[in-house]
This record gives sequence, structure tokens and C-alpha cells, in this order.
Amino acid sequence: MISSCCRRTMSVPSSAASVEAEILYLAPTSTLNRRYVAPGIDVNTGHFEPHRVRIHNARPFENQITLASHGFTLARHRSSVADFTDKAAVDALYPGEIAEVVKNLTGADLVVPLGWIVRTSDATAGGRTQPPASDAHVDFTPNRAAAYAEQVYRKAAPDGPGYGRFIASSCWRAFSDPPQDWPLAVCDGRSLTAEEGTPNVMVVVEALPDREAMYGPLPGEEKMPAASVFHFNPNHRWWYFPNMNRDEVLLLKFFDSDQSQAWRAPHTAFRDHSYPDAHTRKSIEFRSFAFFSKRTNGGSK
Repeated sequence: MISSCCRRTMSVPSSAASVEAEILYLAPTSTLNRRYVAPGIDVNTGHFEPHRVRIHNARPFENQITLASHGFTLARHRSSVADFTDKAAVDALYPGEIAEVVKNLTGADLVVPLGWIVRTSDATAGGRTQPPASDAHVDFTPNRAAAYAEQVYRKAAPDGPGYGRFIASSCWRAFSDPPQDWPLAVCDGRSLTAEEGTPNVMVVVEALPDREAMYGPLPGEEKMPAASVFHFNPNHRWWYFPNMNRDEVLLLKFFDSDQSQAWRAPHTAFRDHSYPDAHTRKSIEFRSFAFFSKRTNGGSK
């Protein structure tokens, strides 16, 4: 069961509700940017610095914030997964649900689910959980998104006719009780320039190496997955949906090959001090690729 929350674009009144919070941006002096990811922990070699920004409450405008206009959208969706920490249940049920969500929200002809991550702000949590991502980023660089899309499509549809457009995205859901202590902030895709973004190579390891090894030579680095991380720009416009519940999903673009509209949405977790009694954040995100046939080339939603 899904319904889109977005139809129109809009401007933000100066009286719109907002919070002030710190967001980590890549420091101008940072030169070697890698993110080492091990079970339950990740470490950046790059240097990030906090900037205090205003994050607008998107709730009053949720019917006007669209994938086309902002690069993200909120929708209602009730999952049949009872426990998102149950790997077997998520693997069995959630990929099909996410494919349906993305297809309905984008109008794509083919949606290929990739994989999921559970995150929590509970520092003592272990297992398959990761901490909230704490810096302004997009999960794929444009070049790597295009190459990855081709690989994914050829594997999913080896005899397919090809595609005229694709969208790489994440479907994000909080499943702990609201309000959450570390909600997700998303940047209006129209508020940054096409030139912004620095590659941050992701290195997945079983255990974190020592600091010297992290900064040493890394064979094949140019072919490894990489996110885009961002320097501070006062023009960036940040939004969040406070008090998200498990029957809501936030779909946000990593990359849209149709760049006549908002084609990516930087995002990050932030500490929301508005609620001193906030609950520990628990969330699940699911990546996917949506493909549009050359005939339709995709609609704008």
C-alpha cells in the first residue's frame, strides 16, 4: 500500500519552522578521502568539520516536495516485515516491497533492488547494524553510478532492449518510535551546483586496519565504490521530516541520468536537540536502480 506525498514545487516562507544543527562537511584541506567500513563501525581518512545550518521542517510542505523538484519525496507504505532486525524476514519480503515502492514513485519500467543496511544510534549495538552516517554525502559519484547501472541492468535483463534513463536511489525508513535522536536531513538538489562533490572511496573490510595502513597505497582504488562528499556551501537548503514512523518511507536520489530536474540529494544524520527525551534511532535503508525504457525515457515525478 503506497501513496505519493508530492505533486508541486514551492518556495520556503521565512516563517517556516526549522531547527539549527551541526552538519559535517569535508574540510577544504582534506586530500586523501577514503571511508573504511567494518561491521558496526566506519572511519573516514578525510577531515570533516562541523557547520551549523538551518534544517527546515518539511512536514507542512510534504505534498509539494517531489523527486523532480527536490530529489527526494515522502510516501506512506506499510511493510509486512514485522521485525527489521530479522535478516531472514527482510531478505524474503523487503526487496519486492521496495521494488514496488520505487516503481510507483518513479514510473520506472524495471526496478532492481540491491541491498539493505540497518543503522542505529545505539553505540553498544552490534551484529549487522551500522552507525548513522554523519557527513553530507551522496552514496555514488556520477561516474560510478553510470557504470554500476550498466552492470546491474545487464545482470538483471541480459536480453533486455536497454534503457534511456536510470535512477539510483535509497528508500529510507525509521522503525524506532518517534521522535528519533538522529533523524535524516536531506539537501534540496536544486541548491547545489553540478560541479560540487569530491569522491570518497569506500573500502569494505572485516576489521579496521591501523591508521598507517589506511593512508597507504590501495591497489585498484580507482575502481572501488565511491560516494560524493561535499564542502560547505551556504546556499545548500536542508530539510527533514521529524517524527517519522515505520509506515513512512523517504525515497532519495543518488543519481538521476535525467539532469533536467533535481538529480541527486545529499543527506546526513544530525543530532536533533529539539527533543531531549528522543528515542534511539533505528532505521533501514534499501538501495535500488530504476530503469526507464528508451521508448518512454521516464516521466518526471
